Amino acid sequence: MNVYERYAPFIREYIYRSGWQSLRAVQNAAGDAIFGTEDNVLLTASTASGKTEAAFFPILTLLEEHPSASVGVLYIAPLKALINDQFGRLNELCEEEGITVTRWHGDAARSGKRKLLKKPSGILQITPESLESLLINKHMEIPTLFGDLRFIVIDEIHSLLRGDRGLQTFCLIERLCRLAGSKPRRIGLSATIGNPELAGKFLGAGSGRNTVIPRFDGGKEVWRLSMEHFYTTGPQADEGRQPAGDLPPAELPTDTAPVAADPGIGYIFEHTRGKKCLVFTNSREECEAVCQQLRQYCELNHEPDRFLIHHGNLSAAYRESAEEEMKEDDSRMSVCATATLELGIDIGRLERAFQIDAPFTVSGFLQRMGRTGRRGNPSEMGFVMREEHPEARAMDRIPWFLIQGIALVQLYIEERFVEPPRLDRLPYSLLYHQTMSTLASCGEMTAGELASRVLTLSCFHRITQEDYRVLLRHLLEQDHISRTEGGGLILGLAGERMVSSFKFYAVFQENVEYTVHSGSEQLGTIVKPPPVGDKIAIAGRVWVVDEVDHKHREVFCTLVKGNVPAYFGDVAGDIHSRILERMYRVLCEDTLYPYLMAHARCRLADAREAFRKAGMADRPLISLGGKMWALYPWVGTYTFLALERFLKLRCARRLGLRGLQSSRPYFMQFTMQAGETEFYEVVCEEAEADFDALSLLYPGEVPVFEKYDEYVPTELVRKGFACGVLDLAGMRERIKTWYRFGGE
Repeated sequence: MNVYERYAPFIREYIYRSGWQSLRAVQNAAGDAIFGTEDNVLLTASTASGKTEAAFFPILTLLEEHPSASVGVLYIAPLKALINDQFGRLNELCEEEGITVTRWHGDAARSGKRKLLKKPSGILQITPESLESLLINKHMEIPTLFGDLRFIVIDEIHSLLRGDRGLQTFCLIERLCRLAGSKPRRIGLSATIGNPELAGKFLGAGSGRNTVIPRFDGGKEVWRLSMEHFYTTGPQADEGRQPAGDLPPAELPTDTAPVAADPGIGYIFEHTRGKKCLVFTNSREECEAVCQQLRQYCELNHEPDRFLIHHGNLSAAYRESAEEEMKEDDSRMSVCATATLELGIDIGRLERAFQIDAPFTVSGFLQRMGRTGRRGNPSEMGFVMREEHPEARAMDRIPWFLIQGIALVQLYIEERFVEPPRLDRLPYSLLYHQTMSTLASCGEMTAGELASRVLTLSCFHRITQEDYRVLLRHLLEQDHISRTEGGGLILGLAGERMVSSFKFYAVFQENVEYTVHSGSEQLGTIVKPPPVGDKIAIAGRVWVVDEVDHKHREVFCTLVKGNVPAYFGDVAGDIHSRILERMYRVLCEDTLYPYLMAHARCRLADAREAFRKAGMADRPLISLGGKMWALYPWVGTYTFLALERFLKLRCARRLGLRGLQSSRPYFMQFTMQAGETEFYEVVCEEAEADFDALSLLYPGEVPVFEKYDEYVPTELVRKGFACGVLDLAGMRERIKTWYRFGGE
């Protein structure tokens, strides 16, 4: 097929105006799949490869040939910022042809939403949470809005593959299609899919269609990658020695540094000067701290402030102003950011990205790396790993973030590994949420009708009818649902209060937040505001609290100087077992990775020496002296969690094991009466015994893990955590490798 000739005339005109010489491989492949089949399509290609155009050019061509009588394309994205960015690009493409593009999220203008409700057509861009709201609050309009829906485009689909938010998104898609009576094709877009077949299965679940995954040569990836290590105070790892390899000793920044400055931050300050960069952190608290420190460097060196900040707790005005500044090609500002700038927002020609410490996932690393290298330039990222000088103990002498960073890079370079979808969970929290949402939108129905609408959604395939009866009985007892005189089910008073809050639309955990104001300016939100007179950190600056209004959850403050840590709530890390296994190999092998800089090479050499001297290469259990031991299982977060509970609940009595403390998912420490051989014998014997995952819960424990678990019956919460979170199979597989240590 000549894909270009197949495009609608207005698409070919757009390509001509844009000065394109030819179509890219992904655009030809997508055209063949979308024009040539009636299947779903999963497009996986590198960041900035033209995936959005690859999908929309044929979609819009088909819509022009056979116009839709309703919204023709539903575009779902995980971030409002991504929708805003794509809105401009799609509007430019569609405007002359008269195809409307409508944004529908909390920050979007109501006028566009009203126009769409009056005359449904074109493309609707929406977040999962706003789609939930639409299904609840505009239930009667769904058939009119989507009765002739042809395509659903899910952008950055990889971000929806491993948690409740992704399952919610596909529940909503199935519910919408049933309600509207439409059967649209699904188009998934991502730069970071590790197992396309599993992701394709996830994309197509409940659609009744096959999923096509086009194969094509995307060209050679070119990276400029560096990784440097810093102790927070001197001396650095390579001081007084020549690092392995051909690198000269590193030079520390010559800039004037703030008191007690972190040299890793100084390194970033120096290497962002005169460039447009992103500085990624793993939490909002760290993002605030890093931005504060970088701005202090500017002040001490008499430079204009050249650092912006972007994370989810900032006000829309702050986030959007940072995005607009970065879109300017001549900008020399840098942005300190979290995952909010990790996804596919086009922020122009970025020269470099920095990552402070290691991200949790290969997927996250690739997304952040992909922020740079657009418009024909190679991707460029510098990792900056920081730690305090280690103590003498073996576990303290391993620089975990440095080793994790190397493992992430090597897994992708060597195997193209990216974390796969999680398809085997028991999402009872989401089951509660979708039950309440369905009743809120549809009104009274019998228990059988409700089960036929909710329990048949694809993501609930592991949940039994008996489990659902247990949930419904519990909700009746708690007045979240009520029974009418005719025997039907409706929302109860407690349920109505729950569903009427705008926070109900989201299934991810939220903290109780306070809006922060300085004069007429809204800065963002924080958790746990301090007393009046104390300081807070937000928007990369420090403020003194003038007033706290607990009733309306508002904080009023004034700008001051200084440093103070921020707090926005807890962030959990989901680290895959393959990453820990590759970390073990990093410490075992002698490879000199070409992207390591001088400090990092020496620090890695020190870590390998400590690793070998401690005997960690030979066996997982290491004596720390006396009855104190450390265990290094080299498994991911959920396998580690299962092993931790297994040792406490099934092995502790026989081993005389006490005081187990963990640094998840790297190692755990404990005291033990038994010796090393007995440890392996007991652990292996207990792992072979016939027990199920529920025995790894503590007596009376209700492990609330997801947002709505507190409204789910205790027995289901326990079952969901034990059988859907804890990786018992992975734990048993790892223990099998320890058999050879027993009886020696």
